[in-house]
Amino acid sequence: MSLKKRWFWWRERRKIFPPDDIHRAGELAEMRLAKLSRAAGKENGWKIYESVRIPDPDGGRREIDLVIIGGNQILIVEQKHWSGSFVINSKHQFIQTRNKGGEHNHDGVADRIARKSRLLLALHNKRLNIENGPEVRVIVAMTHYRLDWPEIPDNLAAEMVDEQGMLEILKKVSPGEINPDLVETLEGFNTWDEVHLNGGLMLKGDVHSLGLGESIDEIFSNRREKVTGDVTHKKSVFSIFDKQPSSGKLIIDKKNIECKLPYGINLVMHVVGQKERREVPWSQISKLNISKPPAEWNK
Repeated sequence: MSLKKRWFWWRERRKIFPPDDIHRAGELAEMRLAKLSRAAGKENGWKIYESVRIPDPDGGRREIDLVIIGGNQILIVEQKHWSGSFVINSKHQFIQTRNKGGEHNHDGVADRIARKSRLLLALHNKRLNIENGPEVRVIVAMTHYRLDWPEIPDNLAAEMVDEQGMLEILKKVSPGEINPDLVETLEGFNTWDEVHLNGGLMLKGDVHSLGLGESIDEIFSNRREKVTGDVTHKKSVFSIFDKQPSSGKLIIDKKNIECKLPYGINLVMHVVGQKERREVPWSQISKLNISKPPAEWNK
């Protein structure tokens, strides 16, 4: 390899991608609510699923922040971590006024999550060939403590609760023994793949190829479980002359795979919010957390 390529490779390994603070704050709030919900619902047997992705007949997949099941009940939860204030107009559009100024129209927050609940219920009923499925509650949880609430319309498509209100539901409602058919349905959905870059930025989306050669890519394509991976990079100036400065350790279907990461190889993924798939250099990746594939009935 030429010295020019070695220099470029070294610069790639040292490049820092700082986290997106705005999106990260929302993700941390979602993680907090999920953790608190697990603790609050443990005694009554509630089971928590995060970032559930369901197919949409209109195309693509739609994400539900939390799906909580217990007995023969499903709680469909949309979380918003807004600060400032908001109003709900006659069209059920949520208009947020931020603490730092400026308004944002979030359109039909309640209507959208209600539609997702209908899609999920339809998938569950179709899988079991039944008409009368489980009881469904649609909830919008506003979790920021610095949020001024308006009067909530009576005909809104979802219940509105704050963080404590969400936890009180799980503490006070005892749904009974969980329906195993509900568990099987929820286990059949997947979630986002996560690719963490050097410096802390996380890319969310769908990983289509690892780019690590035919044998590993075949194992990846046929996997049944989630995939995790950690990547190590040598970054000192002396590593310019190292023949193998990057290496990875993957776990695919509980198999440990150690791999060399030569110059110029890329992972291929479709990042949320981007129109096209993109290549992500392995020299910029620090770790992976890739969802299990959806069940056959859900593809």
